[in-house]
Amino acid sequence: MIKTNKQEKIEKQAKIAIIGGGVAGSSVALYFAKLGLDITLFEKEKSLVNGPPFCHLHAGGNLYREISDFQCVTLLKQSIDFLRFYPYIVDYRPTVIALPIGDNSTPEALLPRLKLLREKYKELIAKDAKNEVLGEAKNYYKTYSKEEIEELKTKELVKNPKNCDEWMIPVAKNINLSKIQFPLIMVQEYGLNLFRLSSGISLALESLDSVKLHIGSIVHNVQKNLDGWSVSFVENDKSYTKQFDYLINAAGFRSGKIDDFIGTPCKAMVEFKAAYVSRCDSFKDIKFPEIIFHGKRGTPQGMGQFTPYPNGYFQLHAMTKDITLYEDGLVSNTILSCQPKLGQDFIKKIEKSWTKEEIEERTKAAISHLSQFIPYFSSARVGSKPLFGAQQIPGDDPTLRVAEVSFPSKRYARCEIVKVSSVLDMIDAIAKNLASLGYISHKTIGTREFAYDLHLDDAKLSKRAKSIAIKRNYPDSLATRTTPKG
Repeated sequence: MIKTNKQEKIEKQAKIAIIGGGVAGSSVALYFAKLGLDITLFEKEKSLVNGPPFCHLHAGGNLYREISDFQCVTLLKQSIDFLRFYPYIVDYRPTVIALPIGDNSTPEALLPRLKLLREKYKELIAKDAKNEVLGEAKNYYKTYSKEEIEELKTKELVKNPKNCDEWMIPVAKNINLSKIQFPLIMVQEYGLNLFRLSSGISLALESLDSVKLHIGSIVHNVQKNLDGWSVSFVENDKSYTKQFDYLINAAGFRSGKIDDFIGTPCKAMVEFKAAYVSRCDSFKDIKFPEIIFHGKRGTPQGMGQFTPYPNGYFQLHAMTKDITLYEDGLVSNTILSCQPKLGQDFIKKIEKSWTKEEIEERTKAAISHLSQFIPYFSSARVGSKPLFGAQQIPGDDPTLRVAEVSFPSKRYARCEIVKVSSVLDMIDAIAKNLASLGYISHKTIGTREFAYDLHLDDAKLSKRAKSIAIKRNYPDSLATRTTPKG
């Protein structure tokens, strides 16, 4: 594209404000700062990438039976993009899907979707060999009959599993086979490490001259004016106001507050969620895959997730209102405000702390929920405070899993990701909007290659990740990569 003098002038002068340093805001800041744009990132917390816990890719949406095939295929594509952009945060362990006896579906009902995803994965690899980030397409999933599981039960545990069968051995040895349907299904749906993402993004952003980081700052007002946007914020007990040409709202569950400042239309929900950290000494030397026990959301038989980390730590979800979900934990905005209003008890958890009694009660309930399928896990205990946060869901469908961004006003983008792997599609949409304004060249849309040239030192990244975990009062095992590729 041949630039006019006006376009070159705009490009040099364009200043972009990003409010919120979670996965969305930090990724946008990194992407456009690497392209040389003048980026200012505001983050309320003391470090980047806080908010709702995540632990896996959702590569194909295999955890969610209720979503459409279209959403699943979109999640697969987005997950591949995300892995290629952030390879240093991947835990290379597969996921096992199990359906309990009494579930209203069967494992066979999952197979048509898995076959579809396998074929789509093959197509993506055929288009670009670098898309082969989930293992070989032929191994995208594998089924195990009861007889095969009984056979694996007799095998010795493998210290560093390399294939599906070796990963399945600890499942065969520890799962209550009388409580589940067959076949069991193993999927190459890998883990994601939140603390390594926080570390890597922080190190990358700190190395760039084109980005200004305002960590521990609170944006208290945003005004639209003829020249763009006026952002007022407090930092170190002093108030400042700066002018910007373009505004990106990546404030997560607080996005509605920014919409209220500028009077833009909106429709959204906010949901509070928690995952519980446990420790099981009898499992500390065993490398498990992640295990998902399907169940109906919101019932006592809600889906359970058993997510392993080194040294016997496990992150637990159970989609019941006594564990991960909460009564009144899902709220919508009103005609008076774009900001859905969570109850004060939830805000207290987010901004201050949990009570020791609730940590004990809900963590033990999560351990009990998973122990019905993994009996030896009943000896587990509380490992730390929960991982928790509130999640924005655009619109009025709480089952939505694929969303990226909207543009409700000129030179204003509202980030709306529900799953972390959606950030690259979100960035591409913002890039198109910036290109239409002359801020960047249309040729840069979809650019990814620079991500492979970040040259992050893994030892430094690992040390920073563990430091972030400890500062947030979590065990550093949660920041340790479980299985490096190879």
